[in-house]
Amino acid sequence: MNNTYFYQDKSVFGLDIGFSSLKVMQIDWIGNKQVVTGYGVTSFDPRAINDGVIVEPELIAKVMKELYDRNILGEITTKRVTASIPASRTYNRTLNLPKLNKKDLVEALRLEAEQYIPVPIDDLYIDFNMIQETDKESELLAVAAPKKIVDSYVDLAKMCGLEPIALETSIGAAGRLFVQAEQSDVPTILIDFGSVSSDITIYDDGLIVTGTVSGGGDNFTDLIAKKLKVTKQEAHIIKTKYGLGVSKKQKEITDALSPILEQLLKEIRRMIRYYEERSATKRKISQVVTMGGGANMPGLSEHMTNILRLPSRMCDPWQHLDFSKLQPPNTVEKSMYVTVAGLALLNPKEVFA
Repeated sequence: MNNTYFYQDKSVFGLDIGFSSLKVMQIDWIGNKQVVTGYGVTSFDPRAINDGVIVEPELIAKVMKELYDRNILGEITTKRVTASIPASRTYNRTLNLPKLNKKDLVEALRLEAEQYIPVPIDDLYIDFNMIQETDKESELLAVAAPKKIVDSYVDLAKMCGLEPIALETSIGAAGRLFVQAEQSDVPTILIDFGSVSSDITIYDDGLIVTGTVSGGGDNFTDLIAKKLKVTKQEAHIIKTKYGLGVSKKQKEITDALSPILEQLLKEIRRMIRYYEERSATKRKISQVVTMGGGANMPGLSEHMTNILRLPSRMCDPWQHLDFSKLQPPNTVEKSMYVTVAGLALLNPKEVFA
């Protein structure tokens, strides 16, 4: 007998390990409400992670214990965890394959992956999401992740006495939260601004294609500091208070950030062309939605709207989450909890079905 039937409805919590920060959140269904029962954030020495691999799990385990002991708002009541790995460390590709049974489909997927992934296939874990299926063909999004990265996350969870039930990319988790927001039923560019990189995906009833560009919130700060000849602390204040919005330094800030923004916009345009050329429904991209810690910079959405000629806005799905008696994150902090909230919303039945 498959014993997962006995515990598939137990709660899970999300664990988002970033470049130098760690976030946790638990969301439970209570009646017809999604209630946040606990959440928190802490930081760690970025040297604990090297090329996506957790090389000093003891260090991260220590700060996680300190977070649990002192800085959790509410309570994390479960040991079952879903965690995110950085999309920049995975390989993603949309594939069209003949309609096959599951066993043959997995083998065909491995053969295809060998053609485009510059890593030995035996060093990877491979999974896929079905995009659409016809009588003759299957279109799917293949995702491959190095085993050494995945295994390091699993080892950390076990070191902390946790039960890892799923790992997924950060942008995949963020997409789960996005679908709860208004206007999530149209083809959308999702951009998750991390600390040092930005993940991009096209969402149309699921993830269609994903990509990553270098540069995130910390890089914005560094470029502003260099351009305006101020300290990083001063640059951070300027970024969060003025950003790309109207100010005396608007042109200088825009010029400073242009290398990252131009690279980002170039990748977005490439992905839009790719999607619209391949889309069987001929639906057009209708909007850009930003999320992540770097998304709260003033003027960013307006800048992207002007350049892309597409309405752009920051993801704000929090109206669907009930913080009950807990103090919710402030306006500046909300965007950085998007990924961990998406992880916390994973339905265990999706894993144990």
